[in-house]
Amino acid sequence: MAKSPTRTHVETDETRDRTGQESSAPDPKRDPAPPGNTEKDPDDWVSGGEPMTGAQASYLKTLSEQAHDPDTFAPDLTKAEASRRIDALKQRLSLDK
Repeated sequence: MAKSPTRTHVETDETRDRTGQESSAPDPKRDPAPPGNTEKDPDDWVSGGEPMTGAQASYLKTLSEQAHDPDTFAPDLTKAEASRRIDALKQRLSLDK
């Protein structure tokens, strides 16, 4: 009985998708932390002009209370402005990474 050739895996920049076609899509197993939306400038967000989310409102309210700065919170903020204020408060409170 003839032995079948042994296949070895060769790492390349290209990966194969489910159909076997070459793909240059990011591989989360090799690059587990690709840049996310949290790293984009809020001015560049497609949905930045929409009303802030419930999670943003809750977090901003909590941070503004911790900073003893209730005027930082406003219920009618956009997603982008809420994100900016959250980032500023986190920095003030030394909560950044």
